[in-house]
Amino acid sequence: MVRRTIAFVGGLIVLALLVFGFKGCLDARKERAMEDYVRDANELTQLSKAESKTLFGILRAPSGDDQSVDRQNQANTLKADSATLADRARGLDVPDELSEAQDHFLESLELRRDALSVVAEQLPGALATEERRSSTGRIWQMMQVFLGSDVLMNYRYSPILKDALEADGIAAAPAGTAARTFVEDPQWLDPDYVADQITGIRGSGGGATPGLHGDGLGTVSLAGVTLTPGGSATVPLSGDAAFDVQVVNQGESTETDVTVTVKVGSGGDALDLEETIPEIAAGELKTATIPLSGQPPTGQNVPIVVRVKPVPGESVTDNNEGEFTVIFTR
Repeated sequence: MVRRTIAFVGGLIVLALLVFGFKGCLDARKERAMEDYVRDANELTQLSKAESKTLFGILRAPSGDDQSVDRQNQANTLKADSATLADRARGLDVPDELSEAQDHFLESLELRRDALSVVAEQLPGALATEERRSSTGRIWQMMQVFLGSDVLMNYRYSPILKDALEADGIAAAPAGTAARTFVEDPQWLDPDYVADQITGIRGSGGGATPGLHGDGLGTVSLAGVTLTPGGSATVPLSGDAAFDVQVVNQGESTETDVTVTVKVGSGGDALDLEETIPEIAAGELKTATIPLSGQPPTGQNVPIVVRVKPVPGESVTDNNEGEFTVIFTR
């Protein structure tokens, strides 16, 4: 009886050792799998960051001689590389505990891949003489997509991954915030900034061609009524009322994407209107027609500010803006 008891207890001890040993092996294997995933994901994150630096180098206005063809080739290379990066992310060996983090990681890289593809496709149009406005606008829209990828990286993937690693006592950690962030400079979220940079690429050796640059504000009329700076005019409201703003190129070079803005009213109820003149040759006068959208107040003085945004290389802007007063009637 005693021998049986000893044998039984011994068997239990051996079984317990086997169970604990097996569990230890499983825990070690899981830990290695999670650490391997973090290492591989961090490598892809760093490669994506390198793509970011290359992209914004391509889009930034040059300070020396520019080779537009080289920029387009670089953009096409980025398009292909980002697709490969997303494929590698999809092929990662993902432990079950990290599957939710992986979903956000992959979606972020796929957003970047898709946006880089659009930038590469639109860049030739943005640098051409035709359709550049719409192509430049599409490139700016992709900045919002890159920002969305940053939100996923920093506010979904990273915290979920950290929580999962901490729950299992894993010391590994995702790449730092700087590496996870694609849009490092918030200026790229401003459409005017993007347009200025691409305009600079189109120029010879920087944001502006050599020589004198500058546009001036000419005559401004609304619904056929000429407005006088500092004066007041009465304008009847109609469904097709529009501002006609004359812009004169007073410089020595052709200017492109000249933006004209009109602010009707003041404060939070003001109407902000805008139109772009694609191209104005040196000494040429062109008119921007800007429909009056919205309903300004009637029967009272309404301030109006018309402005021609400075072009690259423009240093004197005293004649770029005019202030008017209009009384709208029905």
